[in-house]
Amino acid sequence: MRLDNSAFELPAEPLLDLAALRADTPGCESVIHFNNAGCGLIARPALRAMLDHLHLEAEIGGYEASAARAAEIADFHASVGELVGAGARNIAFAGSATHAYTKALSAIDFRPGDIVLTTRNDFISNQIAFLALRRRHGVRIMHAPDHPDGSGVDVQAMARLMRTHRPRLVAATHVPTNSGLVQPVAEIGRHCRELDLLYLVDACQSVGQYPIDVEEIGCDLLTATCRKFLRGPRGSGFLYVSDRLLEGGYEPLFIDMYGARWTAPGAYRPVDTAARFEEWEFPYATVLGCAAAVRYALQVGVEPVARRTPALAARLRGRLSELSGVRTLDGGTAPAALVTFAVEGWQAQPFKAAMDARRINSALSFREFAQFDFRDKEVEWCLRLSPHYYNTEDEVDVVVAAVAELVRGPR
Repeated sequence: MRLDNSAFELPAEPLLDLAALRADTPGCESVIHFNNAGCGLIARPALRAMLDHLHLEAEIGGYEASAARAAEIADFHASVGELVGAGARNIAFAGSATHAYTKALSAIDFRPGDIVLTTRNDFISNQIAFLALRRRHGVRIMHAPDHPDGSGVDVQAMARLMRTHRPRLVAATHVPTNSGLVQPVAEIGRHCRELDLLYLVDACQSVGQYPIDVEEIGCDLLTATCRKFLRGPRGSGFLYVSDRLLEGGYEPLFIDMYGARWTAPGAYRPVDTAARFEEWEFPYATVLGCAAAVRYALQVGVEPVARRTPALAARLRGRLSELSGVRTLDGGTAPAALVTFAVEGWQAQPFKAAMDARRINSALSFREFAQFDFRDKEVEWCLRLSPHYYNTEDEVDVVVAAVAELVRGPR
């Protein structure tokens, strides 16, 4: 089958030097990396920052190396704050987005009967955390309905639930990991502010792909990873904590000597900043790699990335939707750069293995990851492809051709 590319041509993006960006990305030489929603390919500046620090630790010692790089380490908080529209004091490093999320949840004094109001398109680990709160503390979990038009949560219905039930926490995932859906987190935030409700946003898949402004979103807490569209190292993430929560005395359930001062044998005082959510021990090479990755993202420019990356995904989604035996699954009017699709006649692992054999990186999602969404879509699994700004239109075409070959060929 010969497909017409003209309907999926991307407009030129004059602010991005694609050749330079790909030269900064060693992985482009060996794979077509369409798994940026899993891990983005690390750029050379982030890789260099990590390796240089590990060498320094080996040469002069770990404590001494972190002292020597104190200014660069502090830039993690400043650069992430700049990225999301916050101050450095509002940012805490975390070992992952889930680590940040559970730290945030632990700061809330849940009581039996308290309500967590969330959506039907949430991240699996968040939902499991809510279920754990229900098991241990008697918390009630309430899911707002989706809008009939498929655009995500019905914000007006969610607002009615807010007014009627006064939840202890409102939680939403900006872009679910199993779909390209973009949830209206700022609209939800406006209702939370009007009703003075605590609001937690999972921005794991949107940070680095879209401009994020915590003031515009209106959230009290926001979590993200550094390994996905920010192109940082694994084992890293961050938590944003608003001034009103810091001033209100919110602190994690277990706080250590970094986040608090032991002021008397029977007393301690949390520090004034989001550092109360951090621990004394840091993977400093990882922190420096994250800071370099964030600075790189800011230098590239989040605005042009936010235009190119979803546009690449739209080209990919559109061409896949033309293939017989392929059903694209993403909802919403302007999906993110997570392209999910079901394939007739294939099992999950063999299909992914066939893509791997063609040096095309992808990821699988299963019903377990999205109990509501996949039940509605009547699928047990899907393949997820997630391009980023350094990918090319030619790579999109190669990936589509590979899928077309597989769905035509023997299973």
